[in-house]
Amino acid sequence: MTEFWESSFVEKQTMWGFEPTDSAIVTKDFFLERDVKDILVPGIGYGRNAKVFIDNGINVTGIEISKTAIDLARQNGLDIRIFHGSVTDMPFDNKQYDGLFCHALLHLLNARERDKFIQDCYNQLKPNGYMIFTTVSQKAPMFGKGKKLDKDYYEIMEGVKMFFYDADSIKKQFEKYGLVEFSDIDEPNKDLKTKPPINFLIVKCKK
Repeated sequence: MTEFWESSFVEKQTMWGFEPTDSAIVTKDFFLERDVKDILVPGIGYGRNAKVFIDNGINVTGIEISKTAIDLARQNGLDIRIFHGSVTDMPFDNKQYDGLFCHALLHLLNARERDKFIQDCYNQLKPNGYMIFTTVSQKAPMFGKGKKLDKDYYEIMEGVKMFFYDADSIKKQFEKYGLVEFSDIDEPNKDLKTKPPINFLIVKCKK
């Protein structure tokens, strides 16, 4: 996984542009309404989603597997703490946060890694803290494509394995972590407007 993302960022650099995802904007509003001031962002990439939080007075700490992505974040003015490593090696500090936002990462992990990652995220929340994940849904165009590895789990292209969630698997995975709600969110490709949107689920939990 490290190699895949490192080579992707080396080759494609700021591949998704700099506009935040719709789910980051929705989450920013959600956090502001609940006075969330200090958040952890696993899989921060080069920071396109971090800026919308920082610009609204929320303190952000990141985790990122790709050194190149962290360098790109620095080049683009992101002067925040970013731990270099895989989310599968969490925790990187013993701090607890008011909130956590993780976009488009969870579905890239296998079953054991997903369980550990969600537990690790939950452990780093303060009581009454919120964690919000976006994960690819079975409505996404790539569902069922490529090599089937397990139920709802496919290698959609060389080196990219994805687990596709539906309502049942969201409930099963998150109900013990204070699942508040989940809903569909279609993420447009803001850098390549001609590409179709990708169907995600946005999942909100409260500790």
